[in-house]
Order: sequence, then structure tokens, then C-alpha cells
Amino acid sequence: MQPNVESMIEAAKRLPPADRRRLAEALLERYPPEQSEAHHITEIRGVGKDLWIGLDAQTYVNAERDAWEN
Repeated sequence: MQPNVESMIEAAKRLPPADRRRLAEALLERYPPEQSEAHHITEIRGVGKDLWIGLDAQTYVNAERDAWEN
């Protein structure tokens, strides 16, 4: 009978911390996460800018601060 993922996770929880780290590192080394296409933060420049048209920055900040206090 092959162990399932859940039973392996439960078994890993019983390992000492150093062994859990070693196991995680070994798994990541052998099975690295799939890499999605990389993006740069500047690609989202201007997204949603239409939401801010006509809104005074200080008025917005003041309203947010007032909301924290309520």
C-alpha cells in the first residue's frame, strides 16, 4: 500500500524541526515549483488610475484615517 500525501504530511509533522527543514529542502531541490512567466512591477503602472480621477489625495487619506477610528 502506497502512502498518500496526507499521511506523509502527518508523518512529517512528527519529525524534529531540523529534519522537517531538511525534508522540505530536499523536496524543493528535486521538485522545484513550476516557474510562471516573470513579470516586472512596472508592468502594472497606471492600472486603475481612472479610479482616482477627481479624488483629492489628502481628502482620501483623511477619510481612511477616520474609518480606522470608528
